[in-house]
Amino acid sequence: MRAKHFEYWITLDEGGKLSADGQPADVGEEVGAEHLLLAALARCSLSSLAYFARQKSVEAHGSAYASGTVTLRDEDDRYGFTDIECRIEVELDGELADADLKPLLESAEWGCFVGASLRPAPRYKWRVNGRDL
Repeated sequence: MRAKHFEYWITLDEGGKLSADGQPADVGEEVGAEHLLLAALARCSLSSLAYFARQKSVEAHGSAYASGTVTLRDEDDRYGFTDIECRIEVELDGELADADLKPLLESAEWGCFVGASLRPAPRYKWRVNGRDL
């Protein structure tokens, strides 16, 4: 069995204009690479949650806040993210037992390939239907 294979590409011109897979992306120069990485984590986490929720016949809608600290890392004497947090607030529409909620959120974290690609791993904080988990 062959794994699915996805490819993405961007262009960044001399003026700082970004295109994603050939389509202009409205991202100004004030948005730094660090912000884009955090945005990718937030969007991927929400998409992953929506995917796993649909498998349980539940719709998920929400927003996310991601933050990170960049400083000199002890392990390799380079600057990089040393702390990353992703707070996600979602509303789930549909029937889902409390016992199924934690595994759903764990699946969403596991399924976010951006988060899985980061070291250190992001710390997730979830608020679901108005309740902190």
